Amino acid sequence: MSRRAVRLRVALMFSWVTVFAIATLAGLAQDLSSRSRRPVVYVAEVDALIHPVSAEFIAQTIDRADTNEAALVVLILRTPGGLVDSTRSINTSIIESETPVVVYVGPSGTRAASAGFLITIAADVSAMAPGTHIGAAHPVSGAGTAMDETLAEKAVSDVAAYARSLASQRQRNVELAEKAVTESQSFTEKEALEADPPLIDLIADSLDDLLAQLNGVEIARWNGETEVLYTDDARIELVTMNWRQEVLSAIAHPQVAVLLFSLGTLGLTIELWNPGGIVPGVVGGLCLLLAFFAFQILPINYVGLLLISFGLVLLVLETLTPTYGVLAAGGFTSMVLGGLMLMNSAAPELQLGLPFILSTMLALGAIVAFLVRLSVHAQRSRPTTGRVGMLDEVGKALGTIVPGSFGRVSTHGEIWSATSEEEIHAGEQVRVVDVDGMKLTVRRDTSAPPGGTSTWN
Repeated sequence: MSRRAVRLRVALMFSWVTVFAIATLAGLAQDLSSRSRRPVVYVAEVDALIHPVSAEFIAQTIDRADTNEAALVVLILRTPGGLVDSTRSINTSIIESETPVVVYVGPSGTRAASAGFLITIAADVSAMAPGTHIGAAHPVSGAGTAMDETLAEKAVSDVAAYARSLASQRQRNVELAEKAVTESQSFTEKEALEADPPLIDLIADSLDDLLAQLNGVEIARWNGETEVLYTDDARIELVTMNWRQEVLSAIAHPQVAVLLFSLGTLGLTIELWNPGGIVPGVVGGLCLLLAFFAFQILPINYVGLLLISFGLVLLVLETLTPTYGVLAAGGFTSMVLGGLMLMNSAAPELQLGLPFILSTMLALGAIVAFLVRLSVHAQRSRPTTGRVGMLDEVGKALGTIVPGSFGRVSTHGEIWSATSEEEIHAGEQVRVVDVDGMKLTVRRDTSAPPGGTSTWN
């Protein structure tokens, strides 16, 4: 084969390789370009009370979506309610968000009550799953106690005006939004959608169904501008709480709060009865602080807390003053009643339950009674150290002790100089009656066996 033919073949092969490489790179570039053009939807689940921790989590999710220019934020919401201030904070984040926010009450069988209702109607798009309900947004005292008539009217009027403002701006049913606050009305997904005008925008069976229904839909933002949603082939980014938020959110649970309060009370009680233990005091103080953090979030009736504390006092008094169980029965009854009154809410998620109350209060009462009995027994026990610990100790004379002179005795595992008002012979058992510095005053132990024999021989 001629050199020219070889060169021609090499050039032809190089051309084919070049064309193949260019085609491959073009395909990769097109694939990367198509991936980069896929809409991103941030999804965050809020399955808890509405409190500062959940407000912080939602705000961080929205900020992250704004920073990464996401197409949509979906908040899957199920909550029995929460704090009004935290609700306003969440709604402010939704209103100021550059990314459209969808609140989806789901899955089936859940609800968004009270504060959750206000968050639902504040969203750019409100959706519910079949078998869910929203509403019952009547405000209650943060302490769980009944408000006086004037204060109650002010609170209801304020929240009702807030609900009307949200519903009016979002073109939703203002009358039903107000009734949810003033009359504690609740609405199923069909009632909310079929109202005129509706309270929500759509009903979706699942997250995929929700995104499918939203694709290509034009929505109105809070400022009046319109925006078209593109959710076809969207990439889902699940957002979860960080470890700090999960811990704080878990603390804000009725049963956890009661257990923390019980452990904190026990820890401080142990520290007060046994100063210097340090660990019980530190752990008890930490548990109480965490419990009071939870009590600020939960609808707590502080009369219930006082009854639990009063019950503990009665248990302590029972161990110090024998009343044949009268104070103990009163203390246990007081703690059980306090546990029943502690959570002032009709929401099942906030109820402690009688089995939990009885088991917790029984365990708490038993531990406190046991610790107090140990403390009382220790206080009544004869001292074993110091001058008082030497009195009435039994020993053995190591030599003859003549009245007015000193001899030696063995007692308390040591050898002491001792004097006596009576003559004591070597080997006799003696008992200490006084201590003066490093010298003892002893007498013959009349309980010793005849002949001076004893366990000291």
